[in-house]
Amino acid sequence: MATAKFKIKKGDEVIILTGKDKGKKGEIIRMIPAKSRAVVQGVNMVKRHTRQTQTEEGGIISKEASIHVSNLALIDPKSDKATKAGYKIEKDGTKVRISKASGEAI
Repeated sequence: MATAKFKIKKGDEVIILTGKDKGKKGEIIRMIPAKSRAVVQGVNMVKRHTRQTQTEEGGIISKEASIHVSNLALIDPKSDKATKAGYKIEKDGTKVRISKASGEAI
């Protein structure tokens, strides 16, 4: 099975559309294209019980869990609201991602 191609990438600022963290904003830390999921900083926090190791302290640790890509939307740089992404070819031949709402480069 081929992995899907997404218009959002690691390092993008996104907004959560649905779920317990609806309306929160954060940066994508990691993409998991095989499962169509992304890990967003400070969103979908879960408690993890970990055993102590030589390098790390044990206990209950809060960390980010992955969230499905369909629940994320890029943030428009102009209006600071959710937007879809599109592509535009510049005059010098470079391909740039743009916001569908305002036409600004992302």
